[in-house]
Amino acid sequence: MKILSDYHVHTSFSGDCSVSPETMIRSAIDRGIQHLCLTDHMDYDYMESDVFFEFDPAEYFHRLLPMKEQFAGQIDLAIGIELGLQPYLSKKHHNLVFSNSFDFVIGSIHLVHCKDPYFPSFFSGRKEEDAYLEYFQCALQNLQAYSNFDVFGHLDYVVRYGPSQNQYYSYNRYMEILDEILRILVKKDIGLEVNTGGYKYGLNDPNPCKDIICRYRELGGKIVTLGSDAHDPAFLAYEFDRAADLLKECGFSSYFIFHDRRPEEIGL
Repeated sequence: MKILSDYHVHTSFSGDCSVSPETMIRSAIDRGIQHLCLTDHMDYDYMESDVFFEFDPAEYFHRLLPMKEQFAGQIDLAIGIELGLQPYLSKKHHNLVFSNSFDFVIGSIHLVHCKDPYFPSFFSGRKEEDAYLEYFQCALQNLQAYSNFDVFGHLDYVVRYGPSQNQYYSYNRYMEILDEILRILVKKDIGLEVNTGGYKYGLNDPNPCKDIICRYRELGGKIVTLGSDAHDPAFLAYEFDRAADLLKECGFSSYFIFHDRRPEEIGL
């Protein structure tokens, strides 16, 4: 495996995962992963289902900090978080991030005007292309409202769940708004996550797609992280060799990990 750093992994602290942190860490060690960041969901005001996407940060650190020492000789464990961005939550996110010593913060869009594209109802009664555009418009609004995170997570997440997925989707179709998003990321030194969950969903691309990753590079973007979005140990570092090849095709010669919110470069 060319990339040994998985920086988007969930555990039982996330409402949609039942795997203990210990199990996920031991599984990562068994797979030869050298750098692992646990990034559990913090989606305030998630009301699309009865799943609760919040956790107690004090308990999180109480559980995970001892594991850094326990597994220190076997794996480099970082403590992260995945924020579910919504513009009106900016102050709440600010207080959360500055009150806790996270190594790494992902900013992701899971809700678009209180609706999650994961559910078919998000696409009901309208064109798929309009639903995708609304998602990207929401991503831009969130970036303009709050940007204290290290990477933007799975930028075209919405495509995983569209009725036709990426059959009619392309970067060129949404180029204007995607470029606006990417320029903000570059200007604010926010990285772009390459999330291999897209491969798992059969897209033949990570999230975001190859053309977006290449365009981020063209616009001056340098920081990319790799994440499997694993909620199950079986998907740790999923298709990372494939992702490494894609990054090289896009002109990248390295990727990044984080400690204390500071990026550290690793060659491909």
